[in-house]
Formats: sequence, C-alpha cells, structure tokens
Amino acid sequence: MPHLNFEFKAKVENTEELEQKLIEAFNPSYLGEDDQTDTYFNIATGRLKLREGNIENSLIYYERSNSAEAKSSNVILYEHKPDKNLKEILTKVHGVKVIVDKKRKIYFVENVKIHFDKLVALGSFIEVEAIDKDDTIGIERLKEQCLQFATFFNIKPQQFVAHSYSDL
Repeated sequence: MPHLNFEFKAKVENTEELEQKLIEAFNPSYLGEDDQTDTYFNIATGRLKLREGNIENSLIYYERSNSAEAKSSNVILYEHKPDKNLKEILTKVHGVKVIVDKKRKIYFVENVKIHFDKLVALGSFIEVEAIDKDDTIGIERLKEQCLQFATFFNIKPQQFVAHSYSDL
C-alpha cells in the first residue's frame, strides 16, 4: 500500500555533531548503522530501487519532484528477506541504471526517520523523512515535522539537495 512522505536531503559536513545534537534533544530510537547498496533500475517514470543492507532490505518505488527543498513523495515499499533472485529478475527486466553504496545511521523520532549518510564519492548527508504509513497524519503535519527538523539542524537553503543519490 502506498504511503505519503514529506522529506528533505541536505549536504552537511558535520554529521557526528548533528547526530549528537539529535540524541541529546530527542533521545531517538536507534536502529543501527546499515551498510546499504541501492540498485536503481531503468524505468519510464519515478524511481525503482532495490535496497540491500544488514538492517533494511526493501524494494522501493517512489515519485517525487527534483527540487532543492523539503518535498512530498509517494512511496510504495516492499520489505523482504535478502534474495539474489529478486535482483537478478529486476536486472533482466529493467537493466541497472546505477548502484549507490553508503553507510547509513538510522534513527526514529515517532514517525520521523532521520538518517546520516556517508557516500565515498559524494560526501556526508542528512535525510529526514516524515512518514504517514496509514493516512492518519496528513501532509500538512508531515510538512511541519520535516521543516521543524530542518530548523533544528540549522539547514541552510543552499544545503538542500534536489536529486536522488542515483542522479548525483
């Protein structure tokens, strides 16, 4: 079932400092550090990626605009056990667009997922996703939550990243 997100990605230099600030202010739930490989596939609209990690394993289809600000996205997420056959099928059907490897620290504050990402070729980022899995929160509250975290982390407009890691 699709769910609604409101999210932002920002390029930052100080992930450790921001992570400590989050811990001190919110005492968030910590899921751990995930070594993730996201394989993006060629599709006509939206994005389709297979996430393989030691914490998160999912097939994700999403649509969102490429704008350098907090924005909404429509997401369909299928969580699964690791299985090389799924990747093989998707590769044969769609072809691989790009593969993105990252280290991701994952936190939750209620319905808001905060992750601190490090990518070898691209640097350090923070992503904040306010998530409404069952249509009980609504887009306005998601937007408010996301913007509150942008303010909390002191994200400047020039730090927002418009594109997916696959496009960078």
